[in-house]
Amino acid sequence: MKILLIPVLLLSQSALAQTRIEAPVNGWRNSAGQQEQYTQRVNYPAASVNMQDGQSASAQIRGRIAGAAKGKPGLLIVNGVPMPIELDEKGRYERPYAFGRNSNSVEVRSPDGQSRARGQFIESYAGKTQARLRVVLSWDSPGTDIDLHVIAPDGQHAWYGQRVMNNGGALDVDVTTGYGPEIFSSPAPAKGMYHVYVNYFGSGETKELVTIAQVTIIANENTPNERQQMFRVPLRAAGELTLVKSFMYP
Repeated sequence: MKILLIPVLLLSQSALAQTRIEAPVNGWRNSAGQQEQYTQRVNYPAASVNMQDGQSASAQIRGRIAGAAKGKPGLLIVNGVPMPIELDEKGRYERPYAFGRNSNSVEVRSPDGQSRARGQFIESYAGKTQARLRVVLSWDSPGTDIDLHVIAPDGQHAWYGQRVMNNGGALDVDVTTGYGPEIFSSPAPAKGMYHVYVNYFGSGETKELVTIAQVTIIANENTPNERQQMFRVPLRAAGELTLVKSFMYP
């Protein structure tokens, strides 16, 4: 039996090695003084979600899935929220991400689900801005432009044309080439009613396909009081504006 088990173990380790997470790095860290940016170059339509030059490793997700074909996304799972992630022709992926304090987990899976890598780290920097409200939009089709809209209780509206609210809430990047994610975060959300919409702004060549948008609303992330709600919405035609959820905060 031991002779039979050894090659099985080696094959399993080889499969796992095909997917690699280069950032974030596992363990305990303090990101004080790091250069973390979530702005986007003025480049429309955007080719992909690219990080700014000099972006700190503490604010990015980066790695490679060896042998993955371009056009088929990998699966990224951040703190329990799954979303597709675009791969280039070499199977590489990269994305800015605003991690909060305390424990964070990142998992990446190959398009066929046969290879995966997982990491976990503790962010100990007490001065790090913490998102008390986060809304994550992703979708399942390439070459499509789905936009996230968040309307706050005071009427402020975060969308790709005005990504930053006066109270500090902001939308990170406008993804126009498919999959997303687009993420709204607020460190000090006003109390009251919020409205989350998705707009099917534009479709790719396969206009007949239904695109499934996934919206995850996270309150008090990385705390004992964290709450998550996930919604999946079918979108059939460019121009659709859909109210996904109205909710009270807190």
